[in-house]
Amino acid sequence: MQWTHEELERRVRELEPKIAVFDCDGTLWGGDAGFGFMNWSLEQGIVSRSTADWIDTRHRAYRAGSVSEAQICGEMVQIYAGLREEELRRVAAQYVREFVRPQVFTEMESLVKELCAKGTEIWAVSSTNKWVICEGVREFGIPAERVLAAEVRVRDGIIEHEIVDVPTGEGKAAALARVGIARPDAVFGNSVHDLAMLEMGAHAFPINPSPALLEAAARNGWGYYRPRAAQASFTDITGE
Repeated sequence: MQWTHEELERRVRELEPKIAVFDCDGTLWGGDAGFGFMNWSLEQGIVSRSTADWIDTRHRAYRAGSVSEAQICGEMVQIYAGLREEELRRVAAQYVREFVRPQVFTEMESLVKELCAKGTEIWAVSSTNKWVICEGVREFGIPAERVLAAEVRVRDGIIEHEIVDVPTGEGKAAALARVGIARPDAVFGNSVHDLAMLEMGAHAFPINPSPALLEAAARNGWGYYRPRAAQASFTDITGE
């Protein structure tokens, strides 16, 4: 069943969740911010030409199915190794202002802010790099310490190559478990990569679901909501 905006709000309000978890790309805003930021930062000359060529080759291999989702999402963060984190935060903020904020689903932002005002503990979980996600959810009222996203080690302000986490698929549920969240009251996601996270929640809210997630929603008896501004084409990194 496809919910109206009013039905979605009513269901969430009646639930009065203490803990709510949100995916970001395709759920809180349209577009794939991780892939978009990578391409934009390469165009800006943030990384070397050789690194840009390497990640382009890797992404082509990913599209061909020879590189996994977790691998490519991690490598899309590792390409910034050697740079100052302060610089990445600055360019991430610029990217979010120019390209993410215009695609925010206003009704989802309103819902998140309402939950925050009522004292709900909100978490954002994404396979996009943490610099972009932290900037993207700032206006929603979600603090950086409640963001679980793709990240690498940073030492003395310098970005390193070592991966800290890449929350995607089962990894999203695992990331939540590591911070002590085993059964969130409400989980919101848009792709099959959010399925494990949606299934661990007491209540699942598919938002702008991909075809694969729509099938899973039907199997689980979940309804779903399609934001008014949602793009016709799916926006997660794999197209599923």
